Amino acid sequence: MLIAKVIGTTVSTIKDEKLTGQKLLIVRQTDEKGEPFGKPFVAVDCVNSGVGELVLTCAGSSARQTNTTKDTPVDAVIMAVIDSLEVEGEVVFRKYA
Repeated sequence: MLIAKVIGTTVSTIKDEKLTGQKLLIVRQTDEKGEPFGKPFVAVDCVNSGVGELVLTCAGSSARQTNTTKDTPVDAVIMAVIDSLEVEGEVVFRKYA
């Protein structure tokens, strides 16, 4: 699993039929404090997340293990919205202040 920040949306009218109706979001991996780094990638959103949220993602064959993505040609999925991050006893991110 990777921590990522949702940074945008993707619209695709022509796609594999198994992706019809799926929300595709652009995410960028973050460090343990929520600071983005690396290249953005597209992930299928299974949890109705939105731009600006920190989320948990998984990639590769594991991305096809959710009820939404089973037997679907995807390489990345958003499977949770993060409410808070605690690192070494310190809360470094909290969704709600």
